[in-house]
Amino acid sequence: MKKIFLLTSLGLLTFSLNAQKLKDVWNKNKDSLEKKGKTIVNSVVTGTSTPKLTNDEVIKGLKEALSVGTTNSSSTASKVDGFYKNARLFIPWPAEAQAMKDRLLKMGFSKKVEEFEMSLNRAAEEAALKAAPVFIDAITNMSVQDGFAILKGADTAATAYLRKTTNAPLETKFSPIVKEAIAKVKVTSYWTPLVTTYNKLPGVKKQNPDLDKYVTGKAIGGLMTLIADEETKIRKDPMARVSDLLKKVFGG
Repeated sequence: MKKIFLLTSLGLLTFSLNAQKLKDVWNKNKDSLEKKGKTIVNSVVTGTSTPKLTNDEVIKGLKEALSVGTTNSSSTASKVDGFYKNARLFIPWPAEAQAMKDRLLKMGFSKKVEEFEMSLNRAAEEAALKAAPVFIDAITNMSVQDGFAILKGADTAATAYLRKTTNAPLETKFSPIVKEAIAKVKVTSYWTPLVTTYNKLPGVKKQNPDLDKYVTGKAIGGLMTLIADEETKIRKDPMARVSDLLKKVFGG
């Protein structure tokens, strides 16, 4: 009888010790186990741990990313020296008139040449102040069929698509803004004395580049460069996803 009692007591003691060990393990890993349990339940109920995206949502997300990028880019480019002191955006002397620049530099017009180049960049900075609505309108009306193809593309795929599909209408709508900016910063007042002097030289090819078109193209190119930077930021930095839609589309 004593033997049976002893065995029973040992069994109860072993069970108690094992139960205590299980309890200790549970308490130690409670949060982790609960989270795993919730994940398993959610997966069973919904069939997936993350919400599925539709093509329409992706397209809206891409357009929103470009719109956010445009707003930020316009703000950056429109600051003083936004173009002029940014090596990536700087608008140089028109390439078609490079021979004219070289000749004028030899004649001692370096300061006037520099002032003219600065005026080109000031015009672009001035135009950037009003760029956002024009770009966002182009983005809104941009036709996109397969949003997933752009989403899964390169870090600047959406910007590249925007440039490819909207460049012509953008130039048409942005050109008047640039023309107004050129007049405001008096680009021609720097250009006219230089071109007049040069065109009077014997044997030179007369120069008369379309400055409005030149600055328009360079301003659009500069803004696209900044928009591409913003797109990359949204794709890689969760803090740059400023809306629920951007978080959903680019969070995966």
